[in-house]
Amino acid sequence: MRVTINGTPAELAAGLTVLEAVDKVGIRLPALCHDPRVKPSGNCRLCLVEIVGHEQPVASCHTGLSEGMQIRTHTPELEAGRKAILELLARRYPADALRRWPDNPFHQWLRHYGLGGGTPERTAAIDDSHPYIQVDMMRCIYCDRCVRICAELQGQFVWSMRNRGEETAIVADAGVPLGQSSCVSCGACADTCPTGALADRQVIDGKPATSWVRTVCPYCGTGCEMSAGAADGRLTAIKPVMDVPVSRGHLCVKGRYAFDFVHARDRVTQPRLRKDGQWTTVSWDQAMNYTAAALLRIRERYGPDAIGVLGSARATNEENYLAQKFARVVLGTNNVDCCARVCHAPSAAAMGGVLGTGAATNSYDDIEAARTILVFGANPTENHPILGARIKQAALNGARLIVADPRRIELADYSNIHLPVCPGTNVALLNAMACTIVEEGLFDAEFISARASDWEQFRTFIREWPPERMAGHCGVAAGLIREAARLYATAKPSMIIHGLGVTEQAQGTEGVICLVNLALLTGNFGKPGTGVNPLRGQNNVQGSAHMGCEPEHLPGYADISTSRERFEQAWGAPLPATRGKNLLEMMDAAERGELRALWAIGYDVLLTNPNTAATLRALSNLELVIVQDMFWNETANQFGTVFLPAASSFEKDGTFMNAERRVQRVRKVIEPVGGSHPDWEIVCALARAMGHERGFSFQSPEQIWNEVRSVWNAGAGISYARLDEQGLQWPCPSEASPGTTILHVDQFSCGPRAALRRIPWKPTAETTSPDFPILLVTGRTLYQFNAGTMTMRTPNVFWRPQDTLDLVRDDADRYGVREGERVRVLSRYGQTELPVRITEGLPRGQAFATFHSAGTAVNAVTGPSRDPQTCTPEYKVTAIRIEKLPA
Repeated sequence: MRVTINGTPAELAAGLTVLEAVDKVGIRLPALCHDPRVKPSGNCRLCLVEIVGHEQPVASCHTGLSEGMQIRTHTPELEAGRKAILELLARRYPADALRRWPDNPFHQWLRHYGLGGGTPERTAAIDDSHPYIQVDMMRCIYCDRCVRICAELQGQFVWSMRNRGEETAIVADAGVPLGQSSCVSCGACADTCPTGALADRQVIDGKPATSWVRTVCPYCGTGCEMSAGAADGRLTAIKPVMDVPVSRGHLCVKGRYAFDFVHARDRVTQPRLRKDGQWTTVSWDQAMNYTAAALLRIRERYGPDAIGVLGSARATNEENYLAQKFARVVLGTNNVDCCARVCHAPSAAAMGGVLGTGAATNSYDDIEAARTILVFGANPTENHPILGARIKQAALNGARLIVADPRRIELADYSNIHLPVCPGTNVALLNAMACTIVEEGLFDAEFISARASDWEQFRTFIREWPPERMAGHCGVAAGLIREAARLYATAKPSMIIHGLGVTEQAQGTEGVICLVNLALLTGNFGKPGTGVNPLRGQNNVQGSAHMGCEPEHLPGYADISTSRERFEQAWGAPLPATRGKNLLEMMDAAERGELRALWAIGYDVLLTNPNTAATLRALSNLELVIVQDMFWNETANQFGTVFLPAASSFEKDGTFMNAERRVQRVRKVIEPVGGSHPDWEIVCALARAMGHERGFSFQSPEQIWNEVRSVWNAGAGISYARLDEQGLQWPCPSEASPGTTILHVDQFSCGPRAALRRIPWKPTAETTSPDFPILLVTGRTLYQFNAGTMTMRTPNVFWRPQDTLDLVRDDADRYGVREGERVRVLSRYGQTELPVRITEGLPRGQAFATFHSAGTAVNAVTGPSRDPQTCTPEYKVTAIRIEKLPA
């Protein structure tokens, strides 16, 4: 568009507001009520501009740019008006705040107009009840940005404006202290506040950052980008990055605030060896020489398949690539795996087997494009909070939402339909939905004819699974199943988002196949707002498996049986011929005495594996346990032989791969703490100590990544230079490729058609009985993360200091237990003790427990049942009983 701004012609893109347009040409206006992440309000009147043809000045923040517009931004009248408004705002503003925090936007504008604060004395108390956010309402100018961003970005509606005139106040909930409110601590309100009325306590109490580096969050698989600040070699603050496709200027409580683990006092920063039962601090050379000699001795005595290597979902793509290359080239074994085994291996196996690619079919941006979203076995607002907020906003803006989960999770309150499926019956429910679609003629006949196979066989098979037959098994009324199926099939485009509630079951792989069946039946593939999309649990669990940390796959998820020759040529070394073992098979082999050594990188096997008693037996048979981590974990404590201190993701360069197949740059913010080293340096050093400098002489993560690109055709176009601009989604086969946001547009990766699979429901062997009458589901919570290695060393313990056993009031009364009372939890496999938390949203006869603390060891009660195709454990179904502890 051709416009004139202050007499100067300008050509600008269509679709901008006047405020955005003047900003593009370098003119700043004091738009104190404006934040690009929320809808403009114009209530501060500070961004008023004059437009030729308009009788009165207009608010530039919500006035659209039009062709030929003539704009004046700084006339004497406009400037006088701005100064008058700022004088009114400053009249009751504390003068000391201007001196202490001169860089706040409001303070900058006051100085610009020659103004200062007017109140020398404090007339209102500061609210310090929240661990991360300080509330000082003496500094509030009632711009209501906090109210709007809490509602429109996070969807939490904590802040509200009350009263009018001199009595105006912005309050949390009903006027309670922020630390006692429904705030989920995302920090968006503090981030948007222009005055510091809401401010990060880490910034107030700590030293201001002197440098800022853009990187990626180290927590869940969403892959939010962040700007990390540092001073004097310490991480001091984190802010969201605004113009990025994943997080869109937003972070959750973990990403924004839970970084204190980096400088925790108990962080291990020097290598250690256990000799004669005692741990001794040693040099890196000593640690490498000892470890290399031990591995060579075990390989010579028992063979290479007596050794196993576990990559890490917390390590970078480059580091996982080296870990699996080390296993295959240096050790000579395919015994390599990662924690994808215990979470989304069924998603990769199911989607790879049916569609040809075992990864998300679509992108996060399809959340806003979908008319219907089916969230199955996932709790995004707690476990993937930024995506959860986007799903919530989609529902608030009119998208239909179906939630299938045993608990009434937060998203169920925003849903059109909640399906409280009984643990272990996902396939029964999904088959009943598919049956409804077929019976009622709601399928997409054109899509099936063009792109599906085995339709007639499937149609005959699925009629055997009507909702009326399955309702009693899955605990969902037949009418509700039919209603959900109709909504998914007719209000298209429809998008499926699923989590560990699908995969961590005995029919995990088959459950994901049933989700794929629904999408195939309704033509919900290859278009915006559609597809089947797993929410990956850790920051790089997608990448760790994709880089080859799986026994049957090489980097790029290449099948080892068909890609062996290509990789042997690339690596200049033969690959092992024997079938490798996955993590659970390694534990079985160790228990039999066949596995003798294990290298666990960023993985607390003892704490996180199911059926702790079996894991204890397995680990006790090992001669060598190498633990590579930031902190002393349970595996190291009980069984470690060598401890190698690793750097955090804030202390190294590399890349992560998120749940939408997006590769993003991880950048070093500070130097490694103490004597810790990045994982890639440790792997290369150990390879050299074992006589394999060739193939492990890398000088930087970029060199490693370039080797990855050379062997992974779908990632060949993803260079560091391109990633420095923005993350890219594979397939991206060349540097001319923009990447791929939606898979399977014209045909599936496996070919023109994908088969509708006939999957019968098989009841789980883990059932309740008079001795074990309650069904336990385990999972994560908002304020803690997995084994608690990082979050348990942050102020997040304010909200979640320990794991809990969640019960509904009826069950608590039945057992005679009170809120906070510790009880004994027993299963067929073991026992533990947990405090009770009485909650709503659970069906009677079911319980929920988190697993973040070594002190409670919840996996002592989970059992040996596994998905037969992937060995993924059945964490989501355990029969238990509860006993009161003696007084």
